[in-house]
Amino acid sequence: MVYSELIDLVLSFLAYFGTSLALILAYLVIYMWVTPHNELALIKDNNSAASAAAIGSLVGFTLPLFTIIQQSGSLVECIFWGGVAIIVQVFIFFLVRLPIPKISDRIENGELASGVWLGGASLTGGLLNAACMTG
Repeated sequence: MVYSELIDLVLSFLAYFGTSLALILAYLVIYMWVTPHNELALIKDNNSAASAAAIGSLVGFTLPLFTIIQQSGSLVECIFWGGVAIIVQVFIFFLVRLPIPKISDRIENGELASGVWLGGASLTGGLLNAACMTG
């Protein structure tokens, strides 16, 4: 492999990695703005329900991002589909609230079942979202 090819590969890696980190940060800011409960404060207070919900949501967003990076032809395409993945995860949060309207209150109270339900639904939605992006 020629030196210039290595430089191109490293630059491509850095561009996609940096874009991914920016998308993840944007997702976390938007998601935490949308949810009535303060995930970071709850996690700092050792709230397992908030931690389960947050990690499920984060992985649920990152799975489609993984697929996007594998499938996309450009950073612009990656950013577009990353935006779609953000919208899908926010939609899932509101969808999960239908059977459990006070899920945020339950998570704030440390009810682990509610956190696992939200995290699991977010993860499931992310898997489905990622699968739909491969077509």
